[in-house]
Amino acid sequence: MGVYIVSMNEDTRKKVDVRLARIAGQVTGIRNMVSDERYCVDILLQLSAAISALKRVEHIVLESHLDTCVVAALQSNDETEREQKIQEVMEVIATFGKQ
Repeated sequence: MGVYIVSMNEDTRKKVDVRLARIAGQVTGIRNMVSDERYCVDILLQLSAAISALKRVEHIVLESHLDTCVVAALQSNDETEREQKIQEVMEVIATFGKQ
């Protein structure tokens, strides 16, 4: 059984990094809002924005995984690897509904 791990391409990695840096800034801002005892609704709105931004990153990473690792496994001659990748993706997608 081979291991079919293909890393995300450089453009995707940069896109994810920029978004995560922006999210880190948002989280720092939210921490400051809490420390400054800002109005709870304002904090909740900023939390919602950060969560939405993380969901967008999640989508980008999942799409990259499907385009790279999963495609490589599906194109391989290793039936076990193909089945494992499909099961792995199904488990990951199932966690999305639990969040």
